[in-house]
Amino acid sequence: MKHLMSIICIVSPVLLFAQGFQVNLQGQKQQAMGGAGAGTNLDAAAVFFNPGGISHLEQNSVSAGVSLTAESTTFQDNNSQQQYHTKSPVSAPFTAYGVWGPAESKFKFGMGIYTPFGSTIKYEDGWSGRFALTQMKLMSVFFQPTVSYKINDKLGVGAGFVYGYGNIDLSKDLPITNSNGDYASANLKGTAGGMGYNLGILYKPVERLSIGLSYRSQVNMKVNKGTATFNVPPSLASSFPSGSFSSSLPLPQVITLGFGYSVSERLLLAFDVNYIGWSSYKTLSFDYEQNTSSLKDTESPRNYKDSYALRLGAQYKVSDKFMARLGTNYEKSPIKDGYVTPEVPDADRLNFTGGIGYKPCEKLVIDASFSYINFMKRTDTNTETNLSGTYKTRILVPGISLTYNFN
Repeated sequence: MKHLMSIICIVSPVLLFAQGFQVNLQGQKQQAMGGAGAGTNLDAAAVFFNPGGISHLEQNSVSAGVSLTAESTTFQDNNSQQQYHTKSPVSAPFTAYGVWGPAESKFKFGMGIYTPFGSTIKYEDGWSGRFALTQMKLMSVFFQPTVSYKINDKLGVGAGFVYGYGNIDLSKDLPITNSNGDYASANLKGTAGGMGYNLGILYKPVERLSIGLSYRSQVNMKVNKGTATFNVPPSLASSFPSGSFSSSLPLPQVITLGFGYSVSERLLLAFDVNYIGWSSYKTLSFDYEQNTSSLKDTESPRNYKDSYALRLGAQYKVSDKFMARLGTNYEKSPIKDGYVTPEVPDADRLNFTGGIGYKPCEKLVIDASFSYINFMKRTDTNTETNLSGTYKTRILVPGISLTYNFN
């Protein structure tokens, strides 16, 4: 029963959005500047970073971008001291933004479609945590129509409605052998949906300084009719019935205070502080359509804690056609000791970013970024599965976007 509960607990939609592998991939300019964007209005990615900044944009635009995430995790088992590695394929989170409004109007409208998370994690065959996870595929897409109003030349406000959709497909071995000696397995699939909103204010008290405040609401993601499929010996099929389940999870509110400061006509500095309200995630519950003495509705403690991130970036105008960008950020993990899992081997992070911008003509802009996401080593023993070891994760993220400006 203990193993069965650990199987079920990892199907949560939190995996789509948890800070564990969530990276700030919502705009190439901002990515290159450490993910700082709430206090600036560099482009249409303000739809995500601060809707209040949209009304201050000088041009209408459409843009599309993609980031290629290459994840690598090493796990060293505390008992055997053997190391295991992930063999994960590259995933491709994307963004698409549009901003438009009459030049004489104080209103601007925006639309954002972005993937706050998308990844595949696959551990090598026979690794010591195979009863916790062997492979996981994740995808999420957020849709955000937005409106922004320019109160005056110094102040803009904005609001967006958010609908999130995601799916998950994961597999793990079970500590049960079939007649051929292979382990039994479980495959879990589900889709999740939820709604929320995004608010923002951008204020420019003086010419060189801008201050932004944004609020992304909690989103309650719900899984309806997820499917659990158990490949077990026929004699145990009645104890492990394949069927549907439902669950829900509160994704946390995020409050961001951002600053932008133009040191000169060429140099812009940006700094953001994120507060992430992960303490709302206390338990993970599942309701199964079909229960047995082995498969019962479960409630598992998670007890996440609130976390924060500090982001610092700079943009330098090399010429009328070229921009250079650098950044760094520190992100605090919300996962307490005893709750680290193979699908979210989270730890505090110190990350480094950079990128360039190129404007080949008046209406076209090409932006590229590169992020090195470095998780600190973390040793933990999970309270439910007893999987004990040290995780070390790195993620490399090159990205590119194209923007077309129009009046």
